[in-house]
Amino acid sequence: MISYPISKINIGLNITEKRPDGFHNLETIFYPIQLQDVLEVVESDAFEYSASGIPVDGDGKDNLVVKAYELLKRDYKLPPVKIHLHKNIPAGAGLGGGSSDAVSMMKMLDQLFQLKIQPNKLFDYALSLGSDCPFFIDPRPVFARGRGEVFTDVQVNLSSFHLILVKPSVHVSTAEAYSQVEPHKSRLSLNGLVKFPVTKWKGNIQNQFESSVFAKHPEVKEIKNRLYDEGAVFALMSGSGSAVYGLFRSEKRGIENSFPKDYQIFRHKL
Repeated sequence: MISYPISKINIGLNITEKRPDGFHNLETIFYPIQLQDVLEVVESDAFEYSASGIPVDGDGKDNLVVKAYELLKRDYKLPPVKIHLHKNIPAGAGLGGGSSDAVSMMKMLDQLFQLKIQPNKLFDYALSLGSDCPFFIDPRPVFARGRGEVFTDVQVNLSSFHLILVKPSVHVSTAEAYSQVEPHKSRLSLNGLVKFPVTKWKGNIQNQFESSVFAKHPEVKEIKNRLYDEGAVFALMSGSGSAVYGLFRSEKRGIENSFPKDYQIFRHKL
């Protein structure tokens, strides 16, 4: 069985407070984009995991697709499987690729072995693997609160824009990014700000992670500035970084020449 886990961008991200459980409450808009990995799982005589495409740091057993399999195996009599993950979504980018892979893995196992996992149980499994994992169960534009798992549908349509996504050769640790941010509640909610025309987003919709990430990795700030120089209507770092996206009114050709050759650049008509 094969699936194609998608990714997301964050339209704004406010860290509002630190919770007693050690997590943070936040506000963000999750918006799905069709930058996809490829995930295959088949029943096998022995468990096996392999990967290709964009390299992922760390041991294979720490990959979220393996953790998703082990999580379900504790509650269901799962046979050994052979997993292959082809990565197109860069890690350490703020695009939710690993979270999306994990949720796709659970949904495939549910279907392949007829586990009949109830929706609320799948949600709980997903949340135990990562705060943004539940979004990928039914990815659609949402205003997210809490840890990022409390959803309200939001009317955001970017179909008239072209997206340019730039990932520099730096990896931003999510844990490190959270340790550097100072939580505070914004005067205006993202749920209201996102209703403005996209041309009004610049200067109004912010990502609170940018200040600390830009200070440590100035090349990430330079990407955002360059995207605006190239004509982006709106540009923002996604999640805790390090990928930065720009929204353009028309297809932008030759933009690769504006960035170092080791940067990963993706283009997509939204």
